Amino acid sequence: MDREIEQPQNEGREPKRVSRRDVLKMGAVGGIGLLLGATGLKGLSLLDEPKPASAKPAPAAGTIPFYGAHQGGIVTPMQDYVCMGAFDFTTTSLETVRKLFKQWTDASARIAAGEGVADESGNALVPPADTGETIGLLPVRTTLTFGLGASFFDDRFGLAGKRPKALADIPAFKRDELVPEWSHGDVIVQVCANDPQVAFHAIRNLARIARGKAVLRWMQQGYQRSGLADPKGATPRNLLGFKDGTNNPAVGDADVAGEIVWAKGADGAPWMDGGSYMAVRRIRMRIEVWDRTTLGEQEATFGRHRDSGAPLGQAGEFDKADYAKTGKNGKPIIPADSHMALASMGGKVKIHRRGYSYSNGIDLRTGQLDAGLLFICFNRDPREQFIPMQEKLAASDRLNEYIQHVGSGIYAVLPGVREGGYIGDTLL
Repeated sequence: MDREIEQPQNEGREPKRVSRRDVLKMGAVGGIGLLLGATGLKGLSLLDEPKPASAKPAPAAGTIPFYGAHQGGIVTPMQDYVCMGAFDFTTTSLETVRKLFKQWTDASARIAAGEGVADESGNALVPPADTGETIGLLPVRTTLTFGLGASFFDDRFGLAGKRPKALADIPAFKRDELVPEWSHGDVIVQVCANDPQVAFHAIRNLARIARGKAVLRWMQQGYQRSGLADPKGATPRNLLGFKDGTNNPAVGDADVAGEIVWAKGADGAPWMDGGSYMAVRRIRMRIEVWDRTTLGEQEATFGRHRDSGAPLGQAGEFDKADYAKTGKNGKPIIPADSHMALASMGGKVKIHRRGYSYSNGIDLRTGQLDAGLLFICFNRDPREQFIPMQEKLAASDRLNEYIQHVGSGIYAVLPGVREGGYIGDTLL
């Protein structure tokens, strides 16, 4: 008789029991994690909408289908880990690119289903088709999300005329300290999962499939607080200790997502209908400086109370911020240059943030922690959403004293893949 294994209990339901044989049938797939919580600097872009945006957490070990009208990993409730990689093509053949996208599609669908990237031949004289580190692991809500950088639309593939106007060159924001090895790329792949090894496995195997056609330009793993540590699914905190994502738009509502996230064919690029635009910023935090800063200054920097997440002068996390309210000194309780005040943009500009924290050990040159936020956001048109918001933050945000933007990129996230289709087929 198979020994039974108990899965984690879901809220309001009895624990489901499956046999060891059932677990093995569910197969393999994998990866590692990347960035931060569901907002920018987990707080990097807090908007002034006093209502919770996150949906009830989904079962941690479930499966999210790869095929659909939209790609997963965009409005999907955030998983615990991310592993993100940017690739540059080494080929100038559009047919080779098309072939790779088809291979990546087949592998991605299997990975999302908790399977290996291909069926094994069993031939001891050749390498296995899959790297194997996820054999016996569950799918853990793995999503793979693909986007194209501006460099994809140069003269190599004859696609310059297909570049969407919304895929704008990201400007040089004030105080940027960007390095090429953490920026841009022909293709971006975001893998999210509730297990870091599963997420890493996915990027590793996509890179393996791409050999001879594309190479990794950069890769970053990240995390947010796990569902195990916070089963109630409260707003996550960034590495500066503040809640991040309190006022993220409620993109679980199709109308909200349609307005803020999803590109339309009528916007100017018919092949992008159902896609989105992803902005990625690798933001290093000056941890040591922040840790020596008084609580009052920290709260004034974000415009929120650290413990509760409430706007300064309010009691609850989701209370509406009162920017006109003054203290005994006659000055606004929420400073005009606080992160929240600037990022609110008067409530007129909204983005969907999906960032993750990262920690890469120490900087051997300085001995300081190399840690921060992998800021990821999705928007319908970055020229009207992300770029003006970041320009305002870069100019006068108090948070700039404690952060350093070292990586950057904007990508056209492709529409979802239909059964029988492949990644990018609306373009290629």
